[in-house]
Parts: sequence; C-alpha cells; structure tokens
Amino acid sequence: MTWSFPPLVVPRSFRLLEELERGEKGIGDGTVSYGMDDADDSYMRSWTGTIIGPHNTVHDGRIYQLKLFCDKDYPDNPPTVRFQSQINMNCVNEETGMVEPSLFPMLANWKREYTMEDILTNLKKEMSSRENRRLCQPTGNDEQRVDQKGLMFRCNIL
Repeated sequence: MTWSFPPLVVPRSFRLLEELERGEKGIGDGTVSYGMDDADDSYMRSWTGTIIGPHNTVHDGRIYQLKLFCDKDYPDNPPTVRFQSQINMNCVNEETGMVEPSLFPMLANWKREYTMEDILTNLKKEMSSRENRRLCQPTGNDEQRVDQKGLMFRCNIL
C-alpha cells in the first residue's frame, strides 16, 4: 500500500512573512532589495522594491524604486508591479510605470513558487537584455546614483 498526499500549500500570510524575512536580510550582491511599506499593514499588501541598474548598460548605477502590490490572491496570482522611478524598458508602460504582464514573461506565466525577489532580479536581468541595455533613459534618475564601490551619492546638476 502506497500513500499519496497532495502537495503542501503554504498559507499566504506565512509565505509573505518568509519573503519579508528574506528581504530584510538582503539579497545577493545588494543591488536588489525589498520590504514592506507599512509595518502596520496586517494584510501585507504594499511593498517597496529597489533595483540598482546593472553594469555596462544605460542603467549602470541608477537607483530604481518600485511598488509591488500583493492582493489577497497572492501568491496564486502575481503582484502588480510599478516603477516609481522613470525608466524606459520594453515591458514598462512609459505613462504609468506599470510592468505590463503581457510583455514580462515572469508575470505572464506566473507560478505560485515565484517571489517578489524573483520579479526584481528578473527585471534587473531584463535591463541587461539586448532590447533594453542601450535604450535612452529619462534624465530624472541622474540625481541619485551609486558609484562602483556601492556608495550612494547625489549629483546636483546646475
């Protein structure tokens, strides 16, 4: 006699707590980070992400701020993702900053196992893609950049 059990589904709140803990610890080389907007948000819906643009691209050293909104059906469905910083990428609506699911495969083909960290790291990879690495960028993000050693500095353009 063999036993067959259905796969274990982690409840939404546990999953988001795991993601929060991982986001607070830091990710990889520190060029991608995320956390909750409001510690009092018991539904853990509103999140902020940061991506430091990849080297050898027009995004190099630029700091991009994003908002991720995890509705009550997350992680069964993807969060909405919007760049707060101006950016020119083929998967981002230039008017609203929304990452268009139909143009970003990770959101279009969402799997429950994917995380906000996965979204941010894949957006960073997309910045390095042939289609996006050399696209002219809005000038608004030049005020805050990161140098090669990872130290943040501000440029005042007169």
